[in-house]
Amino acid sequence: MSRLLCAFACTLALTGAATANPLTLAPIPVTDWKAVHARIEAKDRLPARARIGGTLTDLLVAEGDSVARGQPLARVTDDKLGFQLAALHAQRDAIAAQLANARAELHRGEELLKQGVTTAQRLDALRTQVDVLAGQLTAVNAQAEVVVQTQAEGLVLAPADGRVLTVPVAAGAVVMAGETIATVSGGGIFLRLALPERHAASLSEGDPIRLDDGSEGRLIRLYPLIENGRVIADVEVPGLSDRFEEARVLVRLPVAERQALMVPAGVITTRGGLDFVAVETPAGPVLRAVVPGLRQTAADGGMVEILSGLTAGDVILPASPAAAKGASHD
Repeated sequence: MSRLLCAFACTLALTGAATANPLTLAPIPVTDWKAVHARIEAKDRLPARARIGGTLTDLLVAEGDSVARGQPLARVTDDKLGFQLAALHAQRDAIAAQLANARAELHRGEELLKQGVTTAQRLDALRTQVDVLAGQLTAVNAQAEVVVQTQAEGLVLAPADGRVLTVPVAAGAVVMAGETIATVSGGGIFLRLALPERHAASLSEGDPIRLDDGSEGRLIRLYPLIENGRVIADVEVPGLSDRFEEARVLVRLPVAERQALMVPAGVITTRGGLDFVAVETPAGPVLRAVVPGLRQTAADGGMVEILSGLTAGDVILPASPAAAKGASHD
């Protein structure tokens, strides 16, 4: 009697399930994702170099500081430039005095020429002397400006807006022209990853990329050079933190697409460690044992792949608590 009641309850449960929007099973395309590690990197990594050699007298930044383009980072001082500038100023003053005397001589020569006391040849020589001294004064002033500009180039400036990554020198160190004082990251942050070359043909720019924290990015560049069997790619992720560069992040890439039988997660009933799906058959609704596989997230639709137990064309019935307690199954 109890068996009859149990079978009757199961039949009623499956019959009720059959009246609640059945689903005809058909293969649908499913994307296979490959998990790889990517590194957080800056789009631009620019060295701030010393333009002159000398002593690093001031170091104004440290690792991790945010800087703006043109912001002073350090100062390099060369004491010889000060001595050169002092020598040029003294030379300029001497030439200026000679020029003033030559102009006075020229003025007197012009007056004497009017009186017929001197000759035009002597006057031309005085004019030439004035012109030579004026040219020398201009040259010395230009040399002094070069030295002043060289002193100004001792100020090391930030090449771009960004964050200071490294400062390989310390205040008081002697540096050469062209030596790196600091490295600045700029241009934004992206993910750089290296994946096996067998996946290169299945990837293209613009493909969606998923991160473990649920955020999504976009593949923006595939580099044509394969190194050590690896394809290098860049991924752009909106809002990616730049606090730590070279940090490793787990991402998932779409590497293939295949056909699979997918059912809503809600139609699967678990009982006794086995999974069942209610299926409509000519003999009536039955619970069929299945082997589930890939389970999508709620954002992807909450579907579950069925590896075995169902075939295309099966009519799937929604699961119910009563159906889960049924005793008969296929």
